[in-house]
Amino acid sequence: MRALSVLVFSTSIPAGWAQAQVAYPSKPARMILSYPPGGSTDVLGRMMAKTLSDTWPVPVIVENRPGAGGNIGTTLCVRAAPDGYTMCSVSPAQSVASRLSSNAGFDSLKDFSHVTLVTELPLLLLVHPSLPVKSVADLVALAKRRPGALNYASSGGGATPQLMMEMLKQRAGLDIVLMTYKGTGGGQLTDQLAGRVELAFNLSVGLMPYVRDGRLRPIAVSTAQRLPALPNVPTLDESGQKGVVGSSWQGIAMPAGVPRDIVHRVNADMTRALRTPEVRDRIIEMGGIVVGSTPEEFAAFFQAESDKWFKVARAANVTLD
Repeated sequence: MRALSVLVFSTSIPAGWAQAQVAYPSKPARMILSYPPGGSTDVLGRMMAKTLSDTWPVPVIVENRPGAGGNIGTTLCVRAAPDGYTMCSVSPAQSVASRLSSNAGFDSLKDFSHVTLVTELPLLLLVHPSLPVKSVADLVALAKRRPGALNYASSGGGATPQLMMEMLKQRAGLDIVLMTYKGTGGGQLTDQLAGRVELAFNLSVGLMPYVRDGRLRPIAVSTAQRLPALPNVPTLDESGQKGVVGSSWQGIAMPAGVPRDIVHRVNADMTRALRTPEVRDRIIEMGGIVVGSTPEEFAAFFQAESDKWFKVARAANVTLD
């Protein structure tokens, strides 16, 4: 679990920074969320927009612009004026989009001013109780006995749950078939609960009730550490799948070219909010891990995630074209 980064300011403040503090923000800003209302992107994005609205003398207005796997809203964000008044939520999908598609509408590695990594969102490897497996070792053994017979649910399109499963398949040498859905709420969860699909990687956010009442069985968590809410569920690494580690995550970015003093101003306000009990506890309750990185740390993380997931996608022949 990453420690929350704390920005340390020199007592000698550059003139440009001081001017930006006076002049910015002087008009309403907007937070573009590239997925529909109700999901983790929406909830976390609205939370960060509210923290800025509560801090600033102007509001931050949320706009949901879903479509094309998040590319529509992201393209709208990166094509906005780089003046600091447009920001958007980004996830692993945005880090790799243009490397998997020639029609993404933006360049994953060139078109962002990275503000902060807000949270990491662990994935649970969930199986239907009817499947005779209680561990990753059981799953691997069953899948090898029945190649191509098991299926897993995902929204596809290079989403993190799909790429996590593809990583596991590659490392363990498994043949498990993808069943594509529009999203967890687009019939996927219904079919998982009914046993029409046997397994899936799912965000822990929102699925804990189904785990607690036994309708879905968690056999592993995707992160390097166990999930505090499910301390008895081992990690994939602990389950014998060394190096199979990953998570979804949510960060905040702006168009490329936003002045650095403005980027650091927004970063300071957001990371300060992430240290408050109100925001921190809400994210933890959702099943997330609070981060709060510097812009430079987030940019490096974004690049590393892009390289990691592109390698997995390429090996699995996953494209968005």
